[in-house]
Amino acid sequence: MYVDFESLPENSRIWVYQANRSLTDEETSEIEQKTKEFLTKWTAHGAHLEASFELKYKRFLIIAINQDTQAATGCSIDASVAFVQQLEKDYEIDLLDKMNVSFKQGEFIAYKALTDFKKMAKNKSVSKNTIVFNNLVTNKYEYENFWEVPASESWHSRFLN
Repeated sequence: MYVDFESLPENSRIWVYQANRSLTDEETSEIEQKTKEFLTKWTAHGAHLEASFELKYKRFLIIAINQDTQAATGCSIDASVAFVQQLEKDYEIDLLDKMNVSFKQGEFIAYKALTDFKKMAKNKSVSKNTIVFNNLVTNKYEYENFWEVPASESWHSRFLN
């Protein structure tokens, strides 16, 4: 069951999928519609999941569920991954590769392989103040408070001198 993102409690489970490129306005609109349709029908053992999403910066798909009403199960998580894989095929994007880093360069969102990010840190092209996206957040509270942070406050800090 699709609900407004703001109505979800802070402990709602979050999954962050980052695209390897910026989405067009048309793609953004289509993905928003498809995601809403998927979440409206998403179930776990026949029970509807209270779920929502955000599409941020034309690059990040954030899916959330209220686990207080119904927890995700292996099958429901598999269904969401299959949905994301279909988006990858439909739009020729990569959403599941966790070995890449996104960070801000001014208002631009850069997307680099982890190895390239490490080189950039070594060469001082990124710093502890570089705003990074910590896609390892697991709940709505972490997402709202620790997703978009200076590199010094994220797991990315291990690559900075």
